[in-house]
Amino acid sequence: MSDLHPPTARHQASTGGELTPTPWTSPWVGWILFAGVMMIVLGLFHAFQGFIALFDDEYYVVGRSGLTIHLDYTVWGWTHLFLSLVVLVGGVALLNGRMWGRIVGVILSILSILVNVAFLAAYPIWSTIMIAVDILVIWALTVHGHEMKAMKEAAGR
Repeated sequence: MSDLHPPTARHQASTGGELTPTPWTSPWVGWILFAGVMMIVLGLFHAFQGFIALFDDEYYVVGRSGLTIHLDYTVWGWTHLFLSLVVLVGGVALLNGRMWGRIVGVILSILSILVNVAFLAAYPIWSTIMIAVDILVIWALTVHGHEMKAMKEAAGR
């Protein structure tokens, strides 16, 4: 239980008409749920970008300097599709309260930031939005991730 958030009086009606206390959960668990959902959304965004890069090379407008890393759009498309699958799986694991979901979430969010920095020249606004969401996911997972485990343990009792 967190010292910053004292337990509140939560009760549940039992079959005999008596009130029994329910386990206290931190309101910060919502941020972990947010991170899990955002990981799933980021996975869908990466899939979207990947399919566009695979099927329409002319969609992304790149200046004379080109991409940060000079690769064909087909390679970028497959990179985005691979990342989308891994981020989706990590997001689902995170929503299930798995510790490895937190670790994978942070690592994949860092990788997503790197991929999007390299993709900035092709589509700067979209990549910037994805980088910002990745930063929010990393913050939620590193600062409040342990509270999701406590909630899962309380729910299992």
